[in-house]
Amino acid sequence: MPAYSARMAPVHDVVIVGAGLLGLSAARALTAQGRDVVLLEQAAIGHDGAGSKGSCRIFRLGYPEPDYVSAAARTRGEWHELEAQAGRVILHPTPHLTFGPQLAEVHDAMRRAGAACELLSAAATAERFPGIRVDGPALLETESAVIAADQALAALAAASGPVQAGVRVTSVTDDGRRVTLGTTAGELTARVAVLTAGPWTAGLLGPALAVPLRPTLEQVAYLEPAAASQTASPGTPIFICYGDPSPYGLPVPGSDRYKIGVHHSGPVVNPDAQDESPDPGLVARLTEVASRYLPGYRPEPVATERCVYDNTPDEDFVVDRIGNVVLGCGTSGHGFKFGPLLGTWLATLACGGPELPPQRFRLGRLRTRP
Repeated sequence: MPAYSARMAPVHDVVIVGAGLLGLSAARALTAQGRDVVLLEQAAIGHDGAGSKGSCRIFRLGYPEPDYVSAAARTRGEWHELEAQAGRVILHPTPHLTFGPQLAEVHDAMRRAGAACELLSAAATAERFPGIRVDGPALLETESAVIAADQALAALAAASGPVQAGVRVTSVTDDGRRVTLGTTAGELTARVAVLTAGPWTAGLLGPALAVPLRPTLEQVAYLEPAAASQTASPGTPIFICYGDPSPYGLPVPGSDRYKIGVHHSGPVVNPDAQDESPDPGLVARLTEVASRYLPGYRPEPVATERCVYDNTPDEDFVVDRIGNVVLGCGTSGHGFKFGPLLGTWLATLACGGPELPPQRFRLGRLRTRP
């Protein structure tokens, strides 16, 4: 398919910038509406510098806010719809344990949202889940899962229409009637532009749409079971120690490996200058996490991976429309589980629909007033 140019392209309904989780989810929702959608990606789906890359993510309901709990519960149904549409397994049901300083807040939010959960003592946790070492009480979720992230992106891509890969957007101009996008393949015009370019989003916007994103380059590690271990098993659950810091872990689907990380522990980074090599200090920290929480696994990682986070100051997302520009960014390392729902909200903002995103995700909350 030839690259788009101003000579060839009409005024499209929607141009989406960025074919990561949010861009693909929005494209799927808009394509289902019969919209004329152009989806641009500067590299390729799941490329090395993308925030959506990798094998797996956590699907959980456990949040300290009931709104997030309810949104996650709703999104589970949308993931199942995508599974049926694509004929792929995306959610792998897996028990989830929450413990740590914010346990009580998470427990209260889940009860208020009507989500199933069970509070376990440390002894009960050890008996039921010997692969995890917990010093105090833990909250058990049974409706959680591991998301096969690569399968999720593939399913969304199949439902989203063609992607124009290798096309980078260099400017976005909204004249009040339509949006003109300068790209490395020429200009495009659209009635609405949806910007889902992760940490690159802020660089596409002028002062009137300034988004205070703070990209960080995180480090995750993969562990293998210890030799002759009686505790590492396919039943090892997902876990998160909810607090600051927040170590977490999850089993890798189709493998005996276990993935671990520490939420928001990486350095600030220029998204165009990501160093994908392991950070020795962060790897050492992950080794300590493995030694403390995972007695059935070798603490020394067998593989590592870097992943860019697209952070807002309050860790809430940005899902909003300003003029003819729709913004979907600031997923802050916890947005993957909400992918299909975020896509539905972005499509509604772009072209109308039954439901607008909650007010808490409006850009105005982050603007600094003089």
